[in-house]
Amino acid sequence: EGPQMPDRDTKTTMSTEDTHESKVSMEPQDSNQDAQPRGLFHNIKFFVLCHSILQLAQLMISGYLKSSISTVEKRFGLSSQTSGLLAAFNEVGNVSLILLVSYFGSRVHRPRMIGYGAILVALAGLLMALPHFISEPYRYDHNSPAAAVSNDSCSSNTEAKHLTMVGIMFTGQLLLGIGSVPIQPFGISYIDDFAHHSNSPLYLGILFAATTLGPAMAYGLGSLMLRLYVDIDRMPEGGINLTPKDPRWVGAWWLGFLISVGLVVLAAIPYFFFPKEMPKEKHELRLRRKVLAGTASTVNKGEELSSQHEPLKKETGLAQIAPDLTIVQFIKVFPRVLLRMLRHPIFLLVVLSQVCTSSMVAGLAIFLPKFLERQFSITASFANLLLGSLTIPLSIVGIVLGGVLVKRLHLSPVQCSLLCLLGSLLCLLLTLPLFFIGCSTHHIAGITRGLGAQPGPSLFPGCSEPCSCQPNDFNPVCDTSARVEYITPCHAGCTGHVVQEVLGKRQVFYTNCSCVAGDGAVSAGSCDSACSNLILPFILLISLGVAVASITHTPSFMLILRGVKKEDKILAVGMQFMLLRVLAWMPSPVIHGSAIDTTCVHWALSCGWQAVCRYYDHDLLRRRFIGLQFFFKSGSLVCFALVLAILRQQNKEASMKVIVKSSDLQQQL
Repeated sequence: EGPQMPDRDTKTTMSTEDTHESKVSMEPQDSNQDAQPRGLFHNIKFFVLCHSILQLAQLMISGYLKSSISTVEKRFGLSSQTSGLLAAFNEVGNVSLILLVSYFGSRVHRPRMIGYGAILVALAGLLMALPHFISEPYRYDHNSPAAAVSNDSCSSNTEAKHLTMVGIMFTGQLLLGIGSVPIQPFGISYIDDFAHHSNSPLYLGILFAATTLGPAMAYGLGSLMLRLYVDIDRMPEGGINLTPKDPRWVGAWWLGFLISVGLVVLAAIPYFFFPKEMPKEKHELRLRRKVLAGTASTVNKGEELSSQHEPLKKETGLAQIAPDLTIVQFIKVFPRVLLRMLRHPIFLLVVLSQVCTSSMVAGLAIFLPKFLERQFSITASFANLLLGSLTIPLSIVGIVLGGVLVKRLHLSPVQCSLLCLLGSLLCLLLTLPLFFIGCSTHHIAGITRGLGAQPGPSLFPGCSEPCSCQPNDFNPVCDTSARVEYITPCHAGCTGHVVQEVLGKRQVFYTNCSCVAGDGAVSAGSCDSACSNLILPFILLISLGVAVASITHTPSFMLILRGVKKEDKILAVGMQFMLLRVLAWMPSPVIHGSAIDTTCVHWALSCGWQAVCRYYDHDLLRRRFIGLQFFFKSGSLVCFALVLAILRQQNKEASMKVIVKSSDLQQQL
């Protein structure tokens, strides 16, 4: 859904029936069940294996679009704002149904609901790939020198087809969000219900690993697929004269969806054979038998105590009483509980800090590959490879390190907030050098001003005016000696071309170019970036920043769990991730896309409307993209600073109360 990062996929529904299940496991029929041979589908370990594979495949589908977003923009003429909205649209379906998961809980046949959700996810993946098969083959501009005839065709039918393709992809994203709703929360609660309590953390850790590996594999798959030409299934006669480095290149964006869909369908099949309930693990039953044999009286007392406290437990929290409410009653009660949670200052500030962090991550996951492509003149495939092999693994290391620090050092809430504050501060400091790592847009004749540019209102230099070039054609060529790029050979005033073998590769050169000094020859393709060697320091710094920000994941989560009432913990976690979706994962891609669009200096036109951007102001792009990252990181830092101040004040007040009470006791004595 990042990079889909892991924290946003933690779900709301957790089991609160451990006491009840413990009592059930003590009864004689469990011994009979233990004596009976269990099938594969009555084994919780097999369920964990199936669920890990399913979550990985589901996150591959949701993450794959992010890895190919710049390619989809080129293929269908989308602005970054529209592509950001498309990438975030799955959250609409997810948020609209997430409350029902909290309501239904264990009422339904959870494995089957997971299976139905997976089938819906697979259908969504097919819808995402469908536009490739019902659209015309991709046509790129390969006009000959001095071409004056435009091959653009614009009619109401053409525009309707374009809107249909985009509409299908939005529908696919909506279904993807809806299908994802039951998968993780029902899986977590099912494992927690039927796994031994000592094994449950291990199983959930395995699921978490699969959750984090999914986006990394999505970017890896994107890197492989985008090396293949988009119409690999219907190649034109005579082949193509494009390479992945050509700005007109469009990779096989659709193929990754089909591969992921196949994996989801295979992973969904076992869920229709798992039972609604399965016996506890053998380890649980054996342990209970030992307890019954050795300390029967203690257990009986424990049963009495638990039976006394069980009604109280059901009355205290919405998550506990939800199964006893009708859905209308549940919807009526929920807003009051939500308002009570939002009045809690620690909960509110920690969630706001996580909103800032998630907004930063959402922008990076969707648009960082595109930013790297434009800023450093690398291919979409290589940009995805960098994210999948470096940025995402380092974020996983950061999350694990944060959890280890909390556990090993036994951090208190104040210490957790201090760790979050230091992590946010270091992340902010690592962002500062990124403003200066990059270079300006090279001179593009008639678009960006530079040495030799012709002043005046005309869009293109006067030397190409006799050629009557079409302004919307795009077949860039580069004058390597002057580092000047022309939109087409026609705009360079070229009248001839030759094909040469350079280092075993075919290279096209255009000759007799009236706008080019010297021999009047230019090479096909865009000019390379003058700072492509800075890509490694840039990606290392941004990956380290993400890793440091990820350290705050576990301690901030602990601040929420320790800062709310015990009966509200389950609901607090659910509200946390619902708010993250509504306030971060839905608006952030649109905000980042809109900011990127404001840096465009030359748009392609489709039926008179702005389509995809062909050239950006690199300095402005870098300042606004990194500036948004800096803004969100600053917001997270401020929130954690306020959390630390409030916790210290609360501790101070608590210690003062202890001192007052002790002095009162001394006076009484």
